Amino acid sequence: MPMTPPRDFLGAARRIVLKVGSSLMVRDGALATDWLSSLAADIAQLREDGKDVLVVSSGAVALGRAALGFEHKRLSLSEKQAAAAAGQPHLMQAWSAAFAPHGMKVAQILITPDDTEDRSRYLNARSTLSALLECGVIPIINENDTTATAELRYGDNDRLAARLAVMMSADVLLMLSDIDGLYSANPRSDASANHVPLIEAITPQIESYAAGEGSGSALGSGGMATKLLAAKMAGAGGCHAAVLSGLAHHPLSALTQGAKSSWFVAGISPQAARKNFIAASLSVRGKVLIDDGAARALTEGKSLLPAGVKHISGDFTLGDAVDIEAPDGSIIARGLIAYSSEEAKKISGKHSRDIGSILGYDGKDTLIHRDDLVMLLRDDSSHHHRTRPTA
Repeated sequence: MPMTPPRDFLGAARRIVLKVGSSLMVRDGALATDWLSSLAADIAQLREDGKDVLVVSSGAVALGRAALGFEHKRLSLSEKQAAAAAGQPHLMQAWSAAFAPHGMKVAQILITPDDTEDRSRYLNARSTLSALLECGVIPIINENDTTATAELRYGDNDRLAARLAVMMSADVLLMLSDIDGLYSANPRSDASANHVPLIEAITPQIESYAAGEGSGSALGSGGMATKLLAAKMAGAGGCHAAVLSGLAHHPLSALTQGAKSSWFVAGISPQAARKNFIAASLSVRGKVLIDDGAARALTEGKSLLPAGVKHISGDFTLGDAVDIEAPDGSIIARGLIAYSSEEAKKISGKHSRDIGSILGYDGKDTLIHRDDLVMLLRDDSSHHHRTRPTA
């Protein structure tokens, strides 16, 4: 089968995570206002084309340097944290001003790696971001550097962007850089370096291309090695990734017109990757017995509502994996549940409209949303249940 042209990955994408590094946001000690306006125009066009866009933006430390008078000194970790805290309001103000001419609003999201790994916090963050996207808001995401320091030391948000892309089932991760992709050697010091436009697998040879490139620019901390790691993480989640130059104005428009870049191809779709994760990668904490109507609804691709539940067993909390048992005793599905076992027992068999009065707060209408659920195959010959998703 012929490979899809790289630029078509962006055209076909429904959800995009865009990572913007410090060295692009802040140049010669000042915010790159005109450049940021051009990028906002590109993102506005993507939104007009019906695509969701989430922005992972570095730059708080660089902006905070000026605010705190740290322009010409090497910063300790605590000073970097202080600069991040001082610079973050300026960063958000800059993004808000850039999108204002397009009538678009932004929202600040500060997260830590734990928010993408702990299941209950993962689901809460995913739910919040999904709600913002539904409202037409552009989430501007940065690591909460006052409480988490990993990205201050390594990566300049490359890995955070990859985690976010997987969490949000993004189709494409775009990493804007000060270089237009991966080369066989450092093109700044080796004139014979060859550009690599398409990478179908991150092999040891591909990894060797990024070795020894140093730590990146003066303001940023993410070199090509961290971008390869981010691309590998994104690919495992079914997300194509690209490294492209963001130095010129309108970098995303240039990409759609065929500008030089390096694309890392995911071998699976985001939806399939998420289903595999739910089916095989989690410890099951409980079981939900459902009635025939609910079983039919699940086979039709619908969510599991409390009304269709007959019994809850196990001890679990929000975000844990549970098996779903049909009336005949077969395990037909697995999913990430939106309530604790205690809460689930209280609302089982009840209408969704009654959840608020039963629990004392307005929770989700679904016990397990269809995006957090996978149907399982059953091996009738052995009476064992395969933990892999159906097609």
